[in-house]
Amino acid sequence: MPIEDRDDAYVVGHALAKHTLSRLRSVETEQVGFRKGLVKLGRICGYEIIDGAMETEFVSITTPLAETTGERVKGLDDVVIINVLRAATPFVEGLLKAFPRAKQGVISAGRDEEAGMDEDGEFPITVDYVKLPDISEDDTVIIADPMLATGSTMVTVLDHVLENANPERTLVLSAVAAPPGLVRVNEAFPETDLLTVSIDERLDEDGFIVPGLGDAGDRAFRTT
Repeated sequence: MPIEDRDDAYVVGHALAKHTLSRLRSVETEQVGFRKGLVKLGRICGYEIIDGAMETEFVSITTPLAETTGERVKGLDDVVIINVLRAATPFVEGLLKAFPRAKQGVISAGRDEEAGMDEDGEFPITVDYVKLPDISEDDTVIIADPMLATGSTMVTVLDHVLENANPERTLVLSAVAAPPGLVRVNEAFPETDLLTVSIDERLDEDGFIVPGLGDAGDRAFRTT
């Protein structure tokens, strides 16, 4: 199944992506399996982005036997992947299997859990580190974070990424997303495409995605 347009977001319909996400959700999946699952899911999503969102062009090829016409993907050298530390690290590792020549940036951004979610459903966001490559008008920027919950972190990240850049396309990639986060990012950055493997039911009172997959960073790095 190709990428599906759900109005608020595009959803990856690949059967193996859904299979991998199901394993990631399970409480029985331990650290190594969880990290490997995020890597695998990132790779699948990368291939789906290539297939569903990038154009191809015809090229002349000389084989050992004859001249022929082939097809290649345009823009593979014009990709920037932004790693939202820390949970996205294995996710990005998988993306790089599909985009090995991508430029990379990192942003350490996270919500203040102690401050809690305000009445508008937002968290205060702390940004500790930003290192971004030059982004040109020809680039496709992919911002990877396994979970898009309230959207507070992603809006802050997009503020930093697009402050002095105007790429050809900006895409936010997540494994799971909650409707409030999709709405918030769409309202703040309507030109940005949101891509996820699952739009989950809701957020709980603490701002966590339900059914979700838990804290992806803690599960991947075994910090709980």
